[in-house]
Amino acid sequence: MALFRSILVAEDEASIRHVLTLLLSDHGYEVRAVGDGEEALRELNARTYDALITDVRMPRMDGMTLLSRARELHPELTVIVMSAYGSQDLALKAVAAGAYDYVQKPFKPEEVVLVLQKAEERLRLVRENRRLKEARGGVSPLDGMLGESARIQQLRRQVQRIAPANTTVLVTGESGTGKELVARALHALSPRAAMPFVPVNCGAIPPQLIESELFGHAKGAFTDARTARRGLVSEADSGTLFLDEVGELPPPAQVKLLRFLQEGEVRPVGESRTERVDVRVVAATLRDLGKLVERGEFREDLYYRLNVVNLEVPPLRERREDIPSLGRAFLTRFNRELNREQPLEGFSSEAEAALMGYAWPGNVRELENAIERAVLLTDGPRVLPENLPDRVWAAPSRGSRDTTATVPQPTEELSLKRAVRQLEETFIRAALRRTRGNRTRAAEVLEISHRALLYKIKEYGIDPDAVSERG
Repeated sequence: MALFRSILVAEDEASIRHVLTLLLSDHGYEVRAVGDGEEALRELNARTYDALITDVRMPRMDGMTLLSRARELHPELTVIVMSAYGSQDLALKAVAAGAYDYVQKPFKPEEVVLVLQKAEERLRLVRENRRLKEARGGVSPLDGMLGESARIQQLRRQVQRIAPANTTVLVTGESGTGKELVARALHALSPRAAMPFVPVNCGAIPPQLIESELFGHAKGAFTDARTARRGLVSEADSGTLFLDEVGELPPPAQVKLLRFLQEGEVRPVGESRTERVDVRVVAATLRDLGKLVERGEFREDLYYRLNVVNLEVPPLRERREDIPSLGRAFLTRFNRELNREQPLEGFSSEAEAALMGYAWPGNVRELENAIERAVLLTDGPRVLPENLPDRVWAAPSRGSRDTTATVPQPTEELSLKRAVRQLEETFIRAALRRTRGNRTRAAEVLEISHRALLYKIKEYGIDPDAVSERG
């Protein structure tokens, strides 16, 4: 799988430019050839290239100056220097200045291709070493998906089966369930494992910047575009692009993403040319994209493009048998990370009962945070209930939940869909009354994510402050 796509050639002899363009194009590279260093520098300012091949002696700006300026603009750019006036000293000088290698003129065609292939292999090894350093100590990429419940075991089997394919995957589940862990496991178990894994939080990027962030921009494309910038899609070339919270994409960005998925090409903002990019897309959302499609808030064609395979990550309350093993794993990890002199041995029976009795609306992430807090606050050998957050150890048992909300009774119109909506709104209002309008606590009572609650409050037109005052 090629790492280099686009090559810039800076050479003042037209015949050599022509030969290099034909040679590199025949080997699948996109080639742009220019006649001097200044023109090459303008190209590097306007767009991003994977590699630069430059002659040393050129008019207006020589190759060594271009090498220095190019590395300032793009520190990770692979640069190969050529010269007919070569010497060992010049070669050493070029490499010391940041060039990957030096080619003596006249060169054999296969020599240039071989140098590029060696540069690609070096970059592959650098990225693989970086990935291994960032990886956890576990033997398998699936180790992060902790738990022995039937649901989590099934999910592991699905990930193992789907990972080797190039299929687009949609990961669904509540906030904090571990959707990104699933995406990373899909990447790590795929043939793209040595290539970049690029996560993008679609909900965290302002709508006016999303296109530029995803697809890049040319220099001068807009007011603050002082230099060309490569987009996150291009950064993921040959690897995996993880689109988290894809349901938050505004309509214009949905159009651009759909075009990319259909054509495999990106066009940076302000750029007239397109470039081919080979990425696997894994998307994730806590929202129901099907309902968003029904309301016209998400493109139906994009939904089907993303939802080729759907992996659902179950909430923690639906796999309570995993809570003890998850708790112990987090305890072991934080014993080490927080450098406790006397590592905690485990949980008291009361603390474990509290962990099992709590609903965990924030799912695995909330449990992880609770254990980290306990490791910091516990003095004795075991975690006690009072070392856990108040909401956990003081939570009512599952059999004693509030039942003050009124359940709607059947009428002549037996619409189940309408009854469910009415019941949902009733429970939300009851939770807001009980918590005096505290959205975070109300979300915990309702056992949904805070974000989901805010969305439903907006959907039903509920004023939390007014509700709490009436309660």
